[in-house]
Amino acid sequence: MDNWQQALNSVSGGHVLDVATGGGGFIQVLVDNLRDYTTITGIDTSERALESARQRFPHEAVHFLLMDAAHLDFPDAAFDTVCISHSLHHLAELPRVLAEMLRVLKPGGHFILSEMYRDGLTEAQQTHVMVHHWWGEIDRALGGSHNETFTRQQLVDLVNGLALHECVCYDVADLDRDPHDPEALQVLEDRIDHYCQRAQELPEAETLLQRGAALRERLQTVGFQSATALLALGVKPKV
Repeated sequence: MDNWQQALNSVSGGHVLDVATGGGGFIQVLVDNLRDYTTITGIDTSERALESARQRFPHEAVHFLLMDAAHLDFPDAAFDTVCISHSLHHLAELPRVLAEMLRVLKPGGHFILSEMYRDGLTEAQQTHVMVHHWWGEIDRALGGSHNETFTRQQLVDLVNGLALHECVCYDVADLDRDPHDPEALQVLEDRIDHYCQRAQELPEAETLLQRGAALRERLQTVGFQSATALLALGVKPKV
């Protein structure tokens, strides 16, 4: 997307850390849009996700480690760039994770944050938010950490609290995508099936399954578009 290019193509990433990398989706954005980089390290607490990421990026400059984002096993100022994408609402210790990211970032280094938000969206984008919150409710009931998404202002306030220099924010959306694209809807249908199976273990299964059925119907009537994300880029002060 143009906003990714505008934000990232002037950044020499150097040694990059991608926190809560999952399957490495944001690393692909970095590889495609950074002006250059030396290495990229992705960390996550899911070995299964990391195995998928390793298969996606077999090159030597990109590697992955099993690690808790709230307790980064790196020395101070170890990285030139730190990133986190679409993971803030999954974190049980968000302030500590952000503090750890700033700790391992060199003074003068770049901090990159990308996160979906829940307000000011099209009806098709609201489908994404509604499905995501339903997923989160099931994950939490099963003991996982998966909170509801933020508003745009909450994200702006969070970024402002990091006291970064030269901070810029972009709103990244793909509203040209067909909300009734059959392939995209099938992916969501499959995901709803997966969560319906998980919900059957819970005392409130009947209610959750009814909501899943309603979301499935919404996919066919309203459609689906990815929620807009706030992309924030700033520099850690040198003093």
